[in-house]
Amino acid sequence: MKTHCFIAGAGEYCGFLSPGQHDYVIAADGGYKELLSRGIAADLVVGDFDSLGSVPEHPNVMQTPVEKDDTDMMTAVKQGLKQGCKAFIIDGGLGGRLDHTLANFQTLAYIAQNGARGFLLGRDMSVTAVSNSSMCFSQNEKGRISIFCAGSKAEGVTLTGLKYPLSNATLTCDYPLGISNEFTGTAATVTVKSGTLIVMWTGKGVIYAGYS
Repeated sequence: MKTHCFIAGAGEYCGFLSPGQHDYVIAADGGYKELLSRGIAADLVVGDFDSLGSVPEHPNVMQTPVEKDDTDMMTAVKQGLKQGCKAFIIDGGLGGRLDHTLANFQTLAYIAQNGARGFLLGRDMSVTAVSNSSMCFSQNEKGRISIFCAGSKAEGVTLTGLKYPLSNATLTCDYPLGISNEFTGTAATVTVKSGTLIVMWTGKGVIYAGYS
């Protein structure tokens, strides 16, 4: 059973973190072309293939209808969860269409609410979701970090090691209290007791933030 899943999407691909030898690798539609160009073999290719333009010649293809409820990325995530994966790295999920970017934020929340952790990688930004739990950052992390409520409210939000700390606060979806915080050169922690947070930060500290 795989515990780590690497998903390539059709958005802006940054390529700074490659799948490990034991990762379950999924190409979501146009992400297959990116993996091919980098010599990375996919275990599974999913999608309606509107981005790719045709059904790829691959031994393990899951073709979905164009008219469906799940995005290609959500389909890929669900397949990773079925494999037992608990950590997801998603490259090519940022920098494209804004509606798909927002959908990918919701997909991160879905991952978190199903007992796993997902990371969206961008060229200058990483994004994850935290649900009823905590995440930690190394003291080496630099730059900005923003925290947003995913849902009506997130309770018991505590931020430590950041320029603007919070203690047992409540964040709501209609007020951006957690935007533009900063790392301070010390280890930092983001905690939410009840609810889900979208956390995004500049840089590439995804390994320090809980994926290894």
